[in-house]
Amino acid sequence: MISEAVYRTQYGSVYCGDSLDLIDELENNSVSLVITSPPFALLRKKEYGNEEQSEYVEWLGKFATQIKPKLKEDGSFVVDLGGAYQRGKPIRSLYNFKVLIYFCEELGYHLAEEFYWFNPSKLPSPIEWVNKRKIRTKDSVNTVWWFSKTENPKSDVTKVLAPYSKRMEKLLEAPDKFYSAKERPSGHQISMSFGKDNGGAIPANLLQISNSESNGKYLSMCKKMKIKPHPARFPIRLPEFFIDFLTDENDLVVDIFGGSCTTGEACEKKGRKWRCFELNREYVANSIFRFLPNDYSDKDASILYNKIIRGENIGEIVSKQLNIF
Repeated sequence: MISEAVYRTQYGSVYCGDSLDLIDELENNSVSLVITSPPFALLRKKEYGNEEQSEYVEWLGKFATQIKPKLKEDGSFVVDLGGAYQRGKPIRSLYNFKVLIYFCEELGYHLAEEFYWFNPSKLPSPIEWVNKRKIRTKDSVNTVWWFSKTENPKSDVTKVLAPYSKRMEKLLEAPDKFYSAKERPSGHQISMSFGKDNGGAIPANLLQISNSESNGKYLSMCKKMKIKPHPARFPIRLPEFFIDFLTDENDLVVDIFGGSCTTGEACEKKGRKWRCFELNREYVANSIFRFLPNDYSDKDASILYNKIIRGENIGEIVSKQLNIF
């Protein structure tokens, strides 16, 4: 039996259920990118569910094993994992690095590149070691593993160029005033082409993205309806970076731990086909706020939310000017 989407948009669809079952329904060699942030192996249990550190690698490995044949040959699997401490000790867990090794050495993935997401707005934690005893610094960097099915996944860094620094802008205006073409002591050969304007700078694998959204459409609607939003959302700029970098328009992107469906919103903006899988029906219900056209009133949004909570499927979301339900 093929699962029915809880709701659909112009480009994508959201499904409520166990990802292991929903992944099976994807066609083999059909997915260009899986990008997801699974529940981390934290010591404190979260309301959305998270696995013990000792069981985490094999648990996540089940999803990675199942999704691999669904990826296109040039497809990618990007996983955001937050760090953690060992229970009762001021020393770090290695679970996120064990995931990396397990995926590559046991499941046959390739590590295309490691990324680090620096969230400058993250609160100091853990309280015991950082706030109370003051023996550790604030943990504000997540590891983001870019896995690939083959050694040459599709990617194009020119689609994610960063703005030039002020100094580089000045150099581009008059390269001769800033440097001369020659071999540097490091052995690097710097030619005059270094002063060519390529439209932006090649980005680093350290992604500085603040996770401090406070007034977006999703949070605004949750607040109006007195609904608790998903507590562990990643900022939309994170999936946007990898969607731009690793896919083209109309490619299929999947988030197997969809949460409030930030990935889906990013894909909708970028013109990518997408699917989000989420086990918790309440999170599925409030994720619809991301996609409602502007002509939906708060009352209309509430009607749809409650229909989903009751177990109904909505169908395609379109402007009410075109579809009165």
